[in-house]
Parts: sequence; C-alpha cells; structure tokens
Amino acid sequence: MKTLLIGEYREGKLLDSTYELLGFAQQLEAQSAMLVVGSESQLPAYGGTLYLADAASCGEYNPDLHKQLILDAIEKENPDYVVFIHSSYGWDLAPRVAARLKVAQVSEVIGLTDGGFEVGCCNAKMRRTVKPATGKAVITIQAGAFAAIQPGGTPSVQKITASVTSNVSFAGYEPAEAKDVDLTRAEVIVTAGRGIGKKENVEVIAALAKALGGELGASRPVVDAGWVEHSHQVGTTGQTVSPKLYIACGVSGAIQHLAGMKKSDFIVAINKDKDAPIGEVADVLVVADILQFVPALTAKL
Repeated sequence: MKTLLIGEYREGKLLDSTYELLGFAQQLEAQSAMLVVGSESQLPAYGGTLYLADAASCGEYNPDLHKQLILDAIEKENPDYVVFIHSSYGWDLAPRVAARLKVAQVSEVIGLTDGGFEVGCCNAKMRRTVKPATGKAVITIQAGAFAAIQPGGTPSVQKITASVTSNVSFAGYEPAEAKDVDLTRAEVIVTAGRGIGKKENVEVIAALAKALGGELGASRPVVDAGWVEHSHQVGTTGQTVSPKLYIACGVSGAIQHLAGMKKSDFIVAINKDKDAPIGEVADVLVVADILQFVPALTAKL
C-alpha cells in the first residue's frame, strides 16, 4: 500500500500538521511519498521521496496549478491514497483531485478501524466507519487526530513544475475578524464541557477561571447548546490554544477538541468518568463530581 502525502506551507513556513500525515501513513502501515509547494529552505525532516514545487513561482495556493502538480506526482507514484490535512487547503483541493481521478473521497478521518476509515457524524457526536468503493481514494485527515511523527533524514528531492492557464491568483492571507475573547493569548483557560449539565452551571466554571486570573473556554456541545458564546469555543471549529494551564471541566475529549488544546503546557481534566478520552492527554486527571470539586477548589484559591 502506498500514500502520497500533501504537505502544507503558509507564509514561507512548513506547517507542523504536515508531520501528522506521516503519523497517518505509519498507522496505515503504508509506504509514502510527499509533495509540497514550498521552499528548499524549509524542507520536512523526512527521508523519503519529496516532490517540491517552488512557492515563489507557483504561489502558496492556486487551485488549478496545485491540482496539476498533484496529478503529475500521482502519475509518477501511482499511490493507493492521496492524503491531505482537513484544512482550508485540503478542503478545496481534495475534491478537485478526487473528481479528476474519478475516485472516492473520505473527509475528516479521525481513526483507522476494521480495514476502514473512522469519521465523525451527527455533528461529531458519533462515529462511523467508511470504506471507499473505489480501489484508490482521496483522504483528508482531521488535524490532531494522528500523532505527528518526524522520522528525520534528508528527503530525496525531485523538483516539479507545471504550466496551466488559470483565472485565479493568490492575493495573500487576511486575518480572521477579531473575537470578543482572544483565547490564543490567555495563559490560563478553564473550559466548560457538556458534563457541567446545564447553562446555569457555567457560572461555576467561570468563577474558577476568574479565581485563576484566566479566561472561560467552552467545548463545541456547550456552544451549540447556546450556553456560551462561540468566541469562547476551543477546538478545530473554534480557537486553537496553548496556554500555560488548561483546565477541562466535564470535557469528554473528542478529537476535534483535543486538536485545539493538546499543546497546552499543563492540562488538568476534571471528570466523573475515569476513562474519558481527555485523560489520555491530561497531566492530572481529577475523578470527581464537577459541581462538588470546582466550587471547593475555587473557594480554596
């Protein structure tokens, strides 16, 4: 089995998520080659074949040109799977490549199981296993779902280029609209998860955040329920944070949430369920009733 991994650059820098593609390939037990549109000054620590297109001439993004570069690499490698990160880059390019190849596409893969790909469904509250009906397939993987692996070594670089007529040009990046709360700058975040039970209990979590001089965060189910504004959401559909201290209160630990906070320096999880997935990334797991433990901790502080 063979994969062609599509790495990503942004503003001249190789994105760390590129190494998660290697983690996916390793878990799949597949050989891999990689393609990036980037720079020789920022090569991935990867000892395999690397198809490199120069971003200075190709642009960091051009859908028609980048699609053709990928198709040319596919012709050389004949991979079983073409794999993207489920990012804005992958969202746009993957279906273009799948349509051209006339193969299946599986989006936002979060795991491998039973010979298939595990994806979220029902607003990420459930999971299902998908198996492509075509022999080959285009895959996008959820950021944070697979461990980033840096195998080291120097890639065997093959420079590629393509010439296509396109009516699209890359203008640049526009910063996202400023949010009411910028969690990315917070040194302490205390997050309310679905396990807090009801909207009225958000104040219990907010009080702990205030006692610590931090900000209130929220998981997606809490935001979806209307208990907390979206500007407080942590995760792939919210803000990606890396505070010094992250306290997760009643957060189960869905992949989408973990991807947004697992780079925190120190993680405390408070949950009644000792087997909750959040415990796998927590430095300290407190198995307790949130509405008993959190007020007691706040009072002590």
